[in-house]
Amino acid sequence: MMPHRSILLALALGLATEACWAGPASDAVRRFYQPEVGFEPDLALRDHFVDPAKSIFEKNDRLSNNGDEIGCIDFVLAIDAQDLDQDEIDRTLKLTEKATGDTAVVTATFRLFPGEEGYPREIVWDLRQVDGAWKVADIASITNDWRLSEFSCE
Repeated sequence: MMPHRSILLALALGLATEACWAGPASDAVRRFYQPEVGFEPDLALRDHFVDPAKSIFEKNDRLSNNGDEIGCIDFVLAIDAQDLDQDEIDRTLKLTEKATGDTAVVTATFRLFPGEEGYPREIVWDLRQVDGAWKVADIASITNDWRLSEFSCE
């Protein structure tokens, strides 16, 4: 009898861990801002994306020789810029989430630098739940009117 209890306990812990890992859609977006802002096309982050975003990154890879040159993406999408003050992003980042079934929209608002009062950046993240985890399908800047899925990386 005892081995069965151990198996059930292990399964329960595994399911609890998986549920905590998946988290709300806003947690999937927060990882692109904290603990520090990263570069979305990085191959190490690719498993956090699905199409159409993933396809655009693959086209960018071909243009950039897998990062040896500049492709069609030459700025950090999460902040819609190249330069930032991480402390200011940490202090001002606000995420709002609207989830419906297996899709969600997370809006990130923040300031890049101190003193940018009245000029918050606004980035919209479209996500889909795949195998229990939220994955990014598209990213758009309300501030500068672009959408990743509309980039031409040919």
